[in-house]
Order: sequence, then C-alpha cells, then structure tokens
Amino acid sequence: MRHHDIIDLISVTIVEDELGNQIEQESSRQVFANQFEISTSEYYQAASQGLKAEKRFEIYTFEYQDESKFRYEGIEYQIIRTQIKGEKIRLTGEKVIGNENS
Repeated sequence: MRHHDIIDLISVTIVEDELGNQIEQESSRQVFANQFEISTSEYYQAASQGLKAEKRFEIYTFEYQDESKFRYEGIEYQIIRTQIKGEKIRLTGEKVIGNENS
C-alpha cells in the first residue's frame, strides 16, 4: 500500500538555557504515512484510561525513533499508543490541548 499522507514526527528534548532553566526543545522531520480509522474498541479503551484517541497513522518501523508527538495538517498529537504490524508501526494520537491551530 502506498503512503498517501505526510506527517511530522516530533521529538522533544530538555535543554538548559544560560540561566539553568530547563526548556523543551522540539525537532521534527517529515515521513510518509497512511491514515487509519480509530476502531470503536480502541476509542473506548483509551477513554477508560482518560485518553482520547483521535488520529491513527501507519509508517515504516525503521522511520520511527521513539518520537513523542506527530503533527498532521497543522495540528499536534501526543502519541498515546504504538502498535507494530510487521515492518510497519501504527501511531495513535491524542490532540495536544492548547494547540493554537486546533
């Protein structure tokens, strides 16, 4: 199956500024992906844990480097679940609250 979408995988690292304050620094990179529907059981399973599964994408496993977020169409999602399916991995995301584009 060809990948029809592009997502930005976002990694977050903590760095210190010149005053010693810890600051989150994000770096991102684009990868090709396929969007999948959130199944009813996955939606309710996430909800039972206080999470809201909103977007799900599949990418090649070798492209995923334990990023904690992804961005799609300008909206950031926190990765709340990963599921390996052979040579591919599915990333399930919850919209980041406070995202100005949401």
